[in-house]
Amino acid sequence: MSEVIETTVYRLDELSDAAKDAARAWYREGGFDYDWFDAVYEDFQRIAEIIGLDLKTRSVRLMGGGMRQDPCIWFTGFWSQGDGACFESRYSYRKGAPRRIREYAPQDAELHRIADALQAVQRRNFYELCADLSHRGRYYHEYCMAISVERDSPTYQDMTVDAEGLLIEALRDLARWLYRQLEREYDYLTSDEVVDGAIVANRYTFTEAGRRFG
Repeated sequence: MSEVIETTVYRLDELSDAAKDAARAWYREGGFDYDWFDAVYEDFQRIAEIIGLDLKTRSVRLMGGGMRQDPCIWFTGFWSQGDGACFESRYSYRKGAPRRIREYAPQDAELHRIADALQAVQRRNFYELCADLSHRGRYYHEYCMAISVERDSPTYQDMTVDAEGLLIEALRDLARWLYRQLEREYDYLTSDEVVDGAIVANRYTFTEAGRRFG
């Protein structure tokens, strides 16, 4: 025999502080089943193009049966020591990169430093350095990128002694920079203020203890 059970439900602003925390925890647990990092990836792709990176792509199958090409960018985070970000790409000198990166991101001193470092090592090698970056292993951080550096010299000149190490470190610094942007975006999206706004906008209701109702 069926019976009707009445339950009183509450909006977020009607809950106690403890219940609000429970409601936020519910949202954070299931509220990120979308590509929340897309904006960071798009920004990174623009920065990569300015600096001289040609990001590799991979085929991704769509639900409708089609395919799209996504950039080879990966990350894990943000709680374990081995978390980080990495990418696969080809790199070569891009004229005017330090000036253009300052125009694109005038307040980002770290990006300026990376562009300057790449420019400096290229200058000492007549702008002939190139690199190939590939992911290796099961993890995703800057040291999971296998980076091979060559000098494309028409006269077969060797690269300067410090060139390989300096270029590799600058590219790994870029991966570290990317990870910090992802972490910053995640921290913003999971902040109480943003989570509360999403809960209110979606008109979610909860029990007195903060359990999602419905």
